[in-house]
Amino acid sequence: MLKELWINNLALIEELRLSLGPGLIVLTGETGAGKSIILQAIHLLAGGRASGDWVRSGADQATVEAFFEFDPDHDELLKVLAVAGVLAAEDQPASGEAGELIVKRVIGAKGKSRFYLNGSMATAATVGGIVEHLLSVASQHDHQQLLQARYHLDCIDAAGDLLEQRRTFSARFEQWQEVKARLHELRSREQDKEQRRDFLSFQCQEIAEIAPAVGEDQRLLDERDRLKASDSLIALGQHCYSDLAGKINGPLALVRKNLEQMATLDEGVAKLAEEVAGASFILEEAQLEISRYLQELPSDQARLDQVTARIDQLQRLKRKYGPTIDEVLRFAEEAGRELENLENLEVALNELEREQAELETELVLLAGQLSAARRQVADDFSQRVGRELASLALEQARFAVEMPVVGDLERLTRLGWDRPEFVFSANPGEPLKAVAKVASGGELSRLMLALKSILARQDKVESVIFDEVDAGISGKTAESVARKIRELAGHHQVLCITHLPQIAAGADDHYVVRKKSSGERTVTEVVGLAEEERPAELARMLAGDEVTAKTMEYASELLASKRNRSR
Repeated sequence: MLKELWINNLALIEELRLSLGPGLIVLTGETGAGKSIILQAIHLLAGGRASGDWVRSGADQATVEAFFEFDPDHDELLKVLAVAGVLAAEDQPASGEAGELIVKRVIGAKGKSRFYLNGSMATAATVGGIVEHLLSVASQHDHQQLLQARYHLDCIDAAGDLLEQRRTFSARFEQWQEVKARLHELRSREQDKEQRRDFLSFQCQEIAEIAPAVGEDQRLLDERDRLKASDSLIALGQHCYSDLAGKINGPLALVRKNLEQMATLDEGVAKLAEEVAGASFILEEAQLEISRYLQELPSDQARLDQVTARIDQLQRLKRKYGPTIDEVLRFAEEAGRELENLENLEVALNELEREQAELETELVLLAGQLSAARRQVADDFSQRVGRELASLALEQARFAVEMPVVGDLERLTRLGWDRPEFVFSANPGEPLKAVAKVASGGELSRLMLALKSILARQDKVESVIFDEVDAGISGKTAESVARKIRELAGHHQVLCITHLPQIAAGADDHYVVRKKSSGERTVTEVVGLAEEERPAELARMLAGDEVTAKTMEYASELLASKRNRSR
């Protein structure tokens, strides 16, 4: 149940805080006073589209926040809260103890918005999925839903508790569609399988014959550079060897021996002798290393030709299959896997065809079961709607659900075969026709109220909001609508925005929405009426600005009458 509603800087509302109780709560006021802003605030909490235009002029952001209490036995809501991470299993309310949830939305002046659940940020989809378990909104625009076949199906499934069965079917349907798509892809590939296989085989064979190794191209480039410079390297190396052997290592060996003799005579020279000896050994090793390098240095022109040819082979592979040898080898590996898959394509096709056939058999069975359940629900639903319409001053009206028989697999959708259509006749002797063709605005209002009344009893949504569902009705019809809404408020919290005094008279709490000037600004305020203030508001609803004593008397009688009926 919606316990608190806070609105800040939304359209003409500067600041509003409503504390709501059970039963029937009505909001009345002049047209244009701002009643629709409150409904818009609730739509925004439920994930409705936001716009920066809704932020009050001069403010940086608008905020809408609501505090809900919910039944601890509301299993579907608890499951959704747990999946969203809002309520862990250990934090769920105990039996008999109401759960609590705060939903908040902040809309920036530039149109961006943020959602919060119990203080933590959340996505619009998550919040919308949760709020739909907490409240149901029926606005005058919702009458258009009655003209949509999808809404008719949703009504039937909700009334018969078939939504879970429908979800199971939808999951199988999606699986079937996925298998069909994969099968279509494999069949397309099979058509050019031989051509593709020959092409892949050629590519794999070409790479295998050259057999590149990781890093081979760089090693060959280094070797080619050495081969091209071999004459210069030999000449320079020989000069280095000659200088070390004749000009350095010979004299250095004599210096080393002299220092060794000096060290026997003076220990202070010992360290210097060791350092010179170490340098001498290093230079001798360098001389040997140069000799080995010159002996191993390739200078064969034939080897240069081989290396150049090999580099050309690798470059050709890289141009065709990848910029590096690693990419070439990866391409070969992937081509090999695809080639293997092509070899097994027939096996995969047979397996998918078998899976598709099994799924189609299962889908036909599930669709048939769902359709049979819907037909059974539709008969009972038609009778229930008929009783509701009779209580709404449509005693002669007839209502039925037509469900054409469909068994063609090609016409199966994720919702099943059924395309139910609501048909209606308001007058005796007139044939049943589609609601869209025969129902007037007032009849649509009552039909929507009848459906909402049935579905509200069916589900666990505790708060039902009606936005001017009384459009197009008056007199005796208004009395029947008021009685129905009051009846619904006996087991639900009902928030009703209305222009009908018959409905307003039966309220447990009555609020008036009005505009007022604050400085140079216009603001919308919502004021709770005390019991003694209510006759004046009802009189205004009855007679507008020209309220007479008789109007006031009738308004008081209307209130007294509603009080007596509610006892």
